[in-house]
Amino acid sequence: MKKHSILFAITLLMAMQVSCQSSNDTNKEAEARAQKELTPVQVEMESGLAKAYFASGCFWCVEAIYESVKGVKESISGYSGGHTENPTYESSNTGQTGHAEAVEIIYDPSVVSFSTLVDVYFGSQNITQVNGQGPDRGSQYRSIIFYQNEEQKQIIDQKIAAINKTLDGEEVAAQVLPFQKFWKAENYHQDYERLNPSNPYIQNVSTPRLKRFQKKFPQLLKEDSH
Repeated sequence: MKKHSILFAITLLMAMQVSCQSSNDTNKEAEARAQKELTPVQVEMESGLAKAYFASGCFWCVEAIYESVKGVKESISGYSGGHTENPTYESSNTGQTGHAEAVEIIYDPSVVSFSTLVDVYFGSQNITQVNGQGPDRGSQYRSIIFYQNEEQKQIIDQKIAAINKTLDGEEVAAQVLPFQKFWKAENYHQDYERLNPSNPYIQNVSTPRLKRFQKKFPQLLKEDSH
């Protein structure tokens, strides 16, 4: 009788774990649907400069990639795509805030177009990796491309459709979401790759990723980035 009771308890525990996971998955799916239904926020240009927002794994890597592109004035690390106010590095890393590590790209549209920034985005990541890039795994490292208006969404959708045709059964993993708000990350994250060249992660992950991009798109680089 005792043996049956133990087996029943184990079965019940496993069922509860499956139910909990299923509930979490359902909640995430519901959150994703709710995000997609939001009206995008259009960020106004300032002094002739526009802003664009992307999430593509570790923001240290993505910030450095975009800052090497002609027409990009600044790339800022932060958080976007979630449901909480004032996310931090610690809170976003739990995966419970819904936010992904993201970058704010401040650029001159007379030099580099939004369409080209999207090409940089897809050309500098593993486009089929779900919830992560390289060794960084989790929803906080998922790929998201944010749009601020219908024109940007059409550009993104057209590029994804074209890429998907080349993937032999796989699909682009990036979410396409209406932009809502960008939260700037803590100061020590800004320009992290440039300021911490001896960091093992920078040497083994960020710099190789940057160099792969630079080799692939030499025509897009600033003179001092070659």
